[in-house]
Amino acid sequence: MSASAKTSTTTNFINAIKESLNGKEQDYTVGSIRRAVFLLAIPMILELSLESVFAVVDMFFVGKLGENAIATVGLTESVITILYSIAIGLSTGATAIVARRIGEKDPEAAAHAGAQSLIIALIATIIVSIPGVIFAGDILALMGASKEVVADGTVFARIMLGGSMAIMLLFLINGIFRGAGNAAMAMKSLWIASIINIILCPIFIHFFGLKGAAIATVIGRSTGVLYQCYHLFKGSGILKIHASSFKIDPEIIKSVIKVAWPATFQFIIASGSWIVLARIVAETGGTTASAGYQIAMRNVVFFILPAWGLSNAAATLVGQNLGAKETDRAEKSVMLTTKYNAIFMAFVAVLFILLPKPIIHIFTQDEAVIVYGVQALRIIGSGFMFYGIGMVMTQALNGAGDTKTPTIIYFICFWLFQVPLAYFLSRTLDMKATGAFIAIPVAETLIAIVAWLYFKRGNWKKVKV
Repeated sequence: MSASAKTSTTTNFINAIKESLNGKEQDYTVGSIRRAVFLLAIPMILELSLESVFAVVDMFFVGKLGENAIATVGLTESVITILYSIAIGLSTGATAIVARRIGEKDPEAAAHAGAQSLIIALIATIIVSIPGVIFAGDILALMGASKEVVADGTVFARIMLGGSMAIMLLFLINGIFRGAGNAAMAMKSLWIASIINIILCPIFIHFFGLKGAAIATVIGRSTGVLYQCYHLFKGSGILKIHASSFKIDPEIIKSVIKVAWPATFQFIIASGSWIVLARIVAETGGTTASAGYQIAMRNVVFFILPAWGLSNAAATLVGQNLGAKETDRAEKSVMLTTKYNAIFMAFVAVLFILLPKPIIHIFTQDEAVIVYGVQALRIIGSGFMFYGIGMVMTQALNGAGDTKTPTIIYFICFWLFQVPLAYFLSRTLDMKATGAFIAIPVAETLIAIVAWLYFKRGNWKKVKV
């Protein structure tokens, strides 16, 4: 390649990055598919990368407070994943419907659907957060936490559950922006939330202990939501929600719920199985195994979140292209995204298998905890490439509005396969925590295979939303 050609390629690459981050909606139903994936994926990957950085930074500072603090954060996060499930489910429904309306070139209908989804989110948050605040200590005990962990962690759990409105809105509004093709705005809002978290976390932990980490997180997320709301209501993009958009529309609410409720249960099914696995690890290995497992899982999440960002790109591409009646383009977009995600996750798998100890050692000096963390990271990491494939396939189906199929796949693979397998290996075969670790990559591989086979059948192309 000549020098001028190399310079031109570099310039085009830099310009594409700038375009992907400029915060404007894009029409992904025309032009190069590779470019469309790139423009969507860059901000989505960066969006969730900083969130994953915060998750690791948070665990780093919390780790200084001892294994009880580590276990508290891990168990609380396991419970809050149910809230994440509702938020992500509503976000999935909003993304699918908004993307379809944008693909049909009807931004007013897209804004109306987004507003109706916000109404649903506010009601759902009230229902979930109030019991969480009242019964925070009982929830930790139910998770298998020791009396010491319950005593130390109840306030942390109460603050986190009390701040659930910020979680719900942060996820949902970002889903609305993604559906409109404005992945950069979703990225910026989550970056603001995460950067504030990273700055405040060590300061608040120093002054307030473990509960300081929860306060910092709630403040960070709430600031991100305020930024989102400003651009959603006052911004200059193609998607702008007005007061009239919030006029109750039973038909639209019904449509949002129709897509969102299977997606919500889809993630509740997944997160619920992770809660069971966390309990199995805590019961069979004790606090030490639980602490090692939670550190390993924070590192797993660190790399899964960017891959999830790439998967979200597939959802937007499918939704918009189906709206524009470009079904072949939708399928090609998914296959290209799958290729990129599989390559990335295969690289991470090699890293986890070959270098688990240096990674875990960053977060704790307790040798007993390190042993469990290394084992968990190596075993769970072995199936990473399949995680990447499965994520894109299920998100593509969600983006098409076919949220019921991934829900069924998750129920079968997690609850009828992963949980019984983890129980059998850990208790019946007396492999203890190791059995729970093994069940994770086996189940995720099964999900990837089943989702791939269903996607290739093509029924998702006929879904109406």
